[in-house]
Amino acid sequence: MVARRRVRARVEGVVQGVGFRPFVYRLASELALDGWVLNDARGVLVEAEGDPGALDSFLARLGREAPPLASVERVLSEDVATGGEAGFRIVESGAGEEPEALVSPDAATCPECLAEVLDPADRRHRYPFTNCTNCGPRFTIVRGVPYDRPLTTMAGFSMCEACLAEYHDPTDRRFHAQPNACPGCGPALTLRDADGKPLEAIDPLATAASALRDGKVVAVKGLGGYHLACRADHERATASLRERKHREDKPFALMAADLGGARELVELTAVEEELLAGRARPIVISRRRAGASVATAVAPGSPDLGVMLPYTPLHHLLLAEAGATLVMTSANVSDEPIAYRDDEAAERLHGIADLFLVHDRPIHMRTDDSVLRSVDVGSGRPLMLRRSRGYVPASLDLPVPAPAPVVAYGAELKSTFCVAKGRRAWVGHHIGDLANWETLRSFREGVEHFEHLFAVDPAVVAHDLHPDYLSSREALAREGVEAIGVQHHHAHLAACLAEHGATGPALGAIFDGTGYGSDGTVWGGELLAGDLAGFERAAHLWPVRMPGGERAIREPWRMACSWLAESGTGPAGNGPGGTEPTANGPAGTEPPLPRRLAGAVTPERWRQVASLCASGVASPLTSSAGRLFDAVAALCGLRAQVNYEGQAAVELEALAHAGGGASGEGYPLPLSDRLLDARETIRAVVADLEAGTEPALVAARFHAGVASGTAGACAVLAGARGLDTVVLSGGVFQNRLLLEATTTRLETAGLRVLRPERLPPNDGGIAYGQAAIAARLTA
Repeated sequence: MVARRRVRARVEGVVQGVGFRPFVYRLASELALDGWVLNDARGVLVEAEGDPGALDSFLARLGREAPPLASVERVLSEDVATGGEAGFRIVESGAGEEPEALVSPDAATCPECLAEVLDPADRRHRYPFTNCTNCGPRFTIVRGVPYDRPLTTMAGFSMCEACLAEYHDPTDRRFHAQPNACPGCGPALTLRDADGKPLEAIDPLATAASALRDGKVVAVKGLGGYHLACRADHERATASLRERKHREDKPFALMAADLGGARELVELTAVEEELLAGRARPIVISRRRAGASVATAVAPGSPDLGVMLPYTPLHHLLLAEAGATLVMTSANVSDEPIAYRDDEAAERLHGIADLFLVHDRPIHMRTDDSVLRSVDVGSGRPLMLRRSRGYVPASLDLPVPAPAPVVAYGAELKSTFCVAKGRRAWVGHHIGDLANWETLRSFREGVEHFEHLFAVDPAVVAHDLHPDYLSSREALAREGVEAIGVQHHHAHLAACLAEHGATGPALGAIFDGTGYGSDGTVWGGELLAGDLAGFERAAHLWPVRMPGGERAIREPWRMACSWLAESGTGPAGNGPGGTEPTANGPAGTEPPLPRRLAGAVTPERWRQVASLCASGVASPLTSSAGRLFDAVAALCGLRAQVNYEGQAAVELEALAHAGGGASGEGYPLPLSDRLLDARETIRAVVADLEAGTEPALVAARFHAGVASGTAGACAVLAGARGLDTVVLSGGVFQNRLLLEATTTRLETAGLRVLRPERLPPNDGGIAYGQAAIAARLTA
């Protein structure tokens, strides 16, 4: 007889709540091994005993054949003394240790569960909360680890005999599926009127679907919060929703019933179809198909649409019952976080929703939909614009382990946070802009939850240098911790480096709207040379005045005035200005009001703003690339005022696509004495517009010029420093046209290009960069 052998194996990664223990049970039974498996605070612990060859096979297959939602990072094994037990069993979770187990993101309904929901003979037919270990809610319902039912919001629902039998059967795919339920024992739907009062409805889902068909706005409680839904092809309903929500122009997200329905709305690539149908089910921004049956108010003036597919049985059933593509937008008033508690939804959505489709399974952590778009360069990985449901709370590694626990507080816009310890970092879900009490409260709740969930008791807090950011104030208000201030654009550079497992050095083109600079001015068009420990401002965009401060962000015509004044160029053909940045006023004379802005700006207001530029009063200097895009959008007559952040640049990109893209010849953007001189760019823009060149072609040439100028400057600066890697990050690089064109030019020059992939290039990635820097500085 072959001598028996026993091993203890520690399995780390996302291995709880994903059917890993029953998988281990079945694998051990197949190989005739004895022993046990359990969940504990660090992941999954296994002891298995039997034939040595079978044990080798067992260990090899643990990671290779893991369940769909599992992510095995490592299997650590050691030989232990044999125990002589017979059979293999699943035992109760351990307790009392510091949690280190990873929590799985929420996952879209699997094909097996959907088939049951659609099968009239199945006991879960039309049950909106059907799930198994391969799908369903995870992060949004978990209160703590180990991931067991008592530590989820399903704790208040007692399983019936049939569900218990599934739950305790290791051969069933619902074995220890913590949200397991059926119509007899689980959560249920109810319908409420516009005032939030319960309505008598035999079938709440069918009644809600009927209201949607009739053009009503229905608030739908989903996985991570409420959505506001209406028919996407209904002009009155979509216009009414936009008016009630106070959302003037920003596009609504759409939910199509299936891939076929999505293909009728947008032109999908194979990559985009894979994204749409994946288990994360994000919103995917794609080019609108000509003739798509979508109301004007869904995405006014946009050539793109944001589309997603159903990711819960409730969504599948509602889409099928309604028989139409639905608007499915976050349930909030503009600038507020998504509503997720029933009482607050009734209060905050009063006057917006005509009906409420509600259920009684509590949502522990609000989580908005994630947003992506595909790009055609580099790794082929999509461009993450908003990282939330379906991706959070998956962890990211730190290239330099944090010697002490860290909490990083991020920035102000598109706010996220990050908790980190050792080699692992967890970036929080999208919170929104820290502009009001509701958003700040959501931010605090998220930080507290992550600290609890991942047992992070911070010794270090990292924050943005801007003294007035609410996130910075929150960080600095904590007692008994070391505070590390991180420059905004350095955090962008570090986040991208760390995501790719790099520490630097590299040359970074970090382009965004605003960020507090080390010199106290407003940065945003930065070429940085640096690593996780520090940076040098190698070059930057020519600085100009930002007349009226933050008003210039909301009114791009002000930046047009500033850039015209600075470049000494206007419709009257003024000569060029000086050769040095004009810290005390513009080099040129007062520029005449461009004809494309004449209908939107009075001559008096134009003169007042030109005077601000000349005097410098209430007009901080900025090197912002975002504000340069705003200026060109205004000069092209696209947008004198914006109704959401980045609107002018988004519309300028769309116009550039219509003008042929950014592959052609562009306007000059020379590098001189560490300055990217966009005065030359503005002069060329104005000359073309005055000569009658179509704005679409001007927009395309502008994009090509920025891409060429940026790539050329990066090549020169990187070469002078012996660097071969360039990072492209910051919110401006959400612009797919600019990102692709710049990347192509850099790669042609023989440089390695890194861009954010698992995190957004916008401020949603800042917190992770702060954490990586803090880890390096305290190492």
